[in-house]
Amino acid sequence: MPTLMETLKEFLFTPFAGGLLLGLLITFFTWKSGFSARRNMKREVARVTEESKELQQHLNTQLKVNAEGNESIQKKLEDLRAQNETLRVNLSTVQQKPGRAELRQLTIIENAIGLMREQAPGFAPAWEKAHRQAEVDYEEGEGGLKKLVRKVLPSLGHTASTSEDEKVKEA
Repeated sequence: MPTLMETLKEFLFTPFAGGLLLGLLITFFTWKSGFSARRNMKREVARVTEESKELQQHLNTQLKVNAEGNESIQKKLEDLRAQNETLRVNLSTVQQKPGRAELRQLTIIENAIGLMREQAPGFAPAWEKAHRQAEVDYEEGEGGLKKLVRKVLPSLGHTASTSEDEKVKEA
């Protein structure tokens, strides 16, 4: 009777046993390779997950910073708009104060007179004469009967001074 060792030797050298051993050996190496690949893949997934968390955290921080910056810029913009509106209203109010329009008109007229003196040679003497006459009329109109007539009947006050001027010129 063959012993167990001999039976095992005979079995190992049969083509079936050789193919079986070769298949088991290939399966073992494939399994070991898969196991190593899975272990490496788990490490890689953990590393990528950690990196993703860090990037997500960085992105959140960056978005918060940008949001705060945008919010402060929006607040400043709103403040500047309100200030601009206030200044516009104040400017409009100041321009509407009594005397401002007249002062502006007088400044314009004064500048125009200066230009006319420079540009029109015959203008200066005529202007000076008209200016003196207007001053005299104004001073006369501030007191006496002309002032009273101008207050009561404004249209008569001007025609009276005009007719008086014509009488003075004729005489």
